[in-house]
Amino acid sequence: MSLLKVEDLHVYYGSIHAIKGVSFEVNEGEIVTLIGANGAGKSTTLNTVAGLLKPRSGHVTFEDKLISGMSASKIVPQGLALCPEGRRVFQQMTVRENLEMGGYTRPAGEISASLDDVFERFPRLKERHKQVAGTLSGGEQQMLAMGRALMSKPRLLMLDEPSMGLAPILVEQIFDIICELNRSGTTILLVEQNAQMALSIAHRAYVLETGNIVKDGNAQDLMHDDDVRKAYLG
Repeated sequence: MSLLKVEDLHVYYGSIHAIKGVSFEVNEGEIVTLIGANGAGKSTTLNTVAGLLKPRSGHVTFEDKLISGMSASKIVPQGLALCPEGRRVFQQMTVRENLEMGGYTRPAGEISASLDDVFERFPRLKERHKQVAGTLSGGEQQMLAMGRALMSKPRLLMLDEPSMGLAPILVEQIFDIICELNRSGTTILLVEQNAQMALSIAHRAYVLETGNIVKDGNAQDLMHDDDVRKAYLG
């Protein structure tokens, strides 16, 4: 079943045509990745799906409901959450307060259970629940950003560059968590500069170049595609 469908999306920054007719879909239960060079339009695509940017034209539907043009605050309760590039945790707030902010769309009586779920998945956050977020390591802040997004109980979690700036051992840990989230029922749309890692865990992939999708298909097939290997896998 198609959970998210993006059709002929066009996004501009002023006069700059950043996204040029992008179309893709994410089926329930999948990990789908968007790969491409810096400036290809990956983050712009996610931010548009999340309601942070408005498309000039095109449609985004989630569970067959049109969400393009909706505000981000109305999209989150639909079951779609974004873990943004650069983590963007609330630096002066504690870990627990950050997580509670992620649950703002949930009924008050469900926040405690959501916190328990996040702490079970991220024991490090439970250990540091009173710690100010700005004092956490990069890896811990990434876990916090993911945990905050999960507080809204999304059916589709969008992750924008989760490995950015992390040591290799932490990258593996974050990707293990992504796989576990998917196994437990969360559909994932992943934007990732580390194409090798992204393709190794994804079911399907789309390759973006200067605002256009130039290739798509089974992630394992694309990992062995000569053009993809030369451009993104070294």
